[in-house]
Amino acid sequence: MTMMDRTRNLLEGLVREGSLKWVVGGKSSIDEEYEALGRSPSGRRKCISELSPLANVVVGRCSRILDVSMDELQQHFNLEASGSIKHPSRYARNFLEYCCFRALAVSTQITGHLGDRSFRRLTFDMMLAWDAPQATSQPLLKVDVDSTIGKEAFSRIAPAIPTVADVITGRNLFDVLTGSTENRLPFLVYEKYLAGLERVIRTMRAQSESSQLSGLRAPRGERILDVDGTVTTQPVLQHVGISTWPGRLILTDYALYFEALRVVSYDKAKVYDLADDLKQVVKPELSGPWGTRLFDKAVMYKSISLSEPVIMEFPELTGHSRRDYWLAIIREILYAHKFLRKFQIKGIESEAALSKAVLGILRLRAIEEVTHALPPNCETLLMFNLADQLPGGDLILEALAVLFASRDAEHKSDENGMHSISALGTMSNLGFLLGRGQGEFNEIGLPVGEVMVGEMTLLERAVADSMNSFKKVELAKATVDGVKVEGIDTNLAVMKELLFPITELGNYLLSMASWDDPLKSLIFCCIGTFIICRGWLGHAFALLIMLMAAFMVITRICSQGKLVNEVEVIAPPPMNTMEQLLAVQNAITQVEEFVQDGNIILLKLRALLLAAFPQATDKVVIALIIFSLVLAFIPGRFIVLLGFLEMFTMNSPPRKASTERWTRRLREWWFSIPAAPVSLQRATQDKKKM
Repeated sequence: MTMMDRTRNLLEGLVREGSLKWVVGGKSSIDEEYEALGRSPSGRRKCISELSPLANVVVGRCSRILDVSMDELQQHFNLEASGSIKHPSRYARNFLEYCCFRALAVSTQITGHLGDRSFRRLTFDMMLAWDAPQATSQPLLKVDVDSTIGKEAFSRIAPAIPTVADVITGRNLFDVLTGSTENRLPFLVYEKYLAGLERVIRTMRAQSESSQLSGLRAPRGERILDVDGTVTTQPVLQHVGISTWPGRLILTDYALYFEALRVVSYDKAKVYDLADDLKQVVKPELSGPWGTRLFDKAVMYKSISLSEPVIMEFPELTGHSRRDYWLAIIREILYAHKFLRKFQIKGIESEAALSKAVLGILRLRAIEEVTHALPPNCETLLMFNLADQLPGGDLILEALAVLFASRDAEHKSDENGMHSISALGTMSNLGFLLGRGQGEFNEIGLPVGEVMVGEMTLLERAVADSMNSFKKVELAKATVDGVKVEGIDTNLAVMKELLFPITELGNYLLSMASWDDPLKSLIFCCIGTFIICRGWLGHAFALLIMLMAAFMVITRICSQGKLVNEVEVIAPPPMNTMEQLLAVQNAITQVEEFVQDGNIILLKLRALLLAAFPQATDKVVIALIIFSLVLAFIPGRFIVLLGFLEMFTMNSPPRKASTERWTRRLREWWFSIPAAPVSLQRATQDKKKM
């Protein structure tokens, strides 16, 4: 008898013997099952004093799934676990995790386990017990329909079932499931989610086995993840240039396929590769008929293998959730292959990584089916999408790569019957054709799959750190959103107030250069000259930076526990719509004039460079030769000194008259230089016909 057959018989035995009667028939409570543990003469059941009643019941079920007694389970745990894991304050929960993870690694190998209501109830009770595992934390109780679990329990137990959740997106999945239940997960919602997950798995398997779509799987044994455009009322429109074709869009774990619709059949599929390094770009895009940009309902795909981008439009009456879903799942496969290339993951490990992406898409489809709506920010339920967005997401991917590198194969079996199952093994058990392999894990401690009893794995620590950073980013983003103001005039007023210290410093330097107060300007020039001559310019800048740092430290110490002072801005008079339009027009006119002046300067420099005005060019050549000789033969310190003195003494009383005269001559010379001619030609575009 195989392990799977034996496990299936054990689970059926749980029901026959009455351990799960309260699940399937509602005739027995947790209290009754707990009392039955103590009365059992077989020795396979007993009450463990450190555990709560529910935890004892759950451990009893786990022992029967593993076909070992509770005594043996406890002995194995005491032998294998380190001292810190067996500390009395953590013993109950860690021992419960040990039993749950081992039992789940076995029971999830049974095909169709998601459809077994006893499995659903067992996993839910594991989470309930995890919330209160110690004997002192929970009296005898009755678990009923009102029992709920928290986020910590879900994110700890659920990732041990690769189909249900993963370490990276588990908390976000819990938030979506409990959106209407006050952040607590009841069994009815949990069961509904697992039932929806089972249905989408059956649908995906049927799509992959469909005779109409089987041709797409031939080259690389690809798994068909989703198909859209088969319903005439919800077509998918492909736009290339101004041409548009309705058709069917198919996503596999390697590529995107589009089959244009003809009268009674589909054209040969066009392939848009997601696996090879083709510098692909996938992003949301506006679309419309004949190349117009009217509707925000499309996805743009671009790569170096295409002469022009391809736009896939997903028409719907309201919103763009259909587009958002396809954008997220296409990017998930694209990011998964980028991950494989970056960390050079190949062979069976690459299939395991792709399986993680596939399972994430299945979970997203299940959520959409159960709630009849796509959750907002659906990409946060897909691990590679989420790692791309989170601060420190690169560290999450590095930890994930370490996990694959440390694993020689997908299953582990030690002398005590410890088993673990990965995403790849889960996909195999769900009925999909995948690679195979066996080997040993290289991790230390008590690992089961991607979780570790009583400890956080490297991946879990990376996720936790990233989530903490993400919370800080969200808080900062909230402050940014709170200080945004409307109107050009109001924003300019805020900017003027914020730049006040810099403008004051600039005005002070201009005052020194203008010699409005000759004594201050003379002292400023003498101090500047002394610093430059002594070679202290770098030290002066360093001192300014140190003073700035000291100011920030003093401010931080003095303002501990106090709110940041608000920036007080005098709001300009309110403007009506016409005044705002005129202000925008004036701003555009000023920008246009600025660009024109810049172009004139560039055209005059071009004329000088090409000797369009020989006399002016000769003067520029002489000036450049003199300047190059100065740079070549005069030390840099003296060049800086000359520049400083020229800038801050040109308006001094002895030099003011000559400065004005030379400035006038220079301006007259500049105005006498003609601009290089410009010829405007309209570009001709080859437009494709329908």
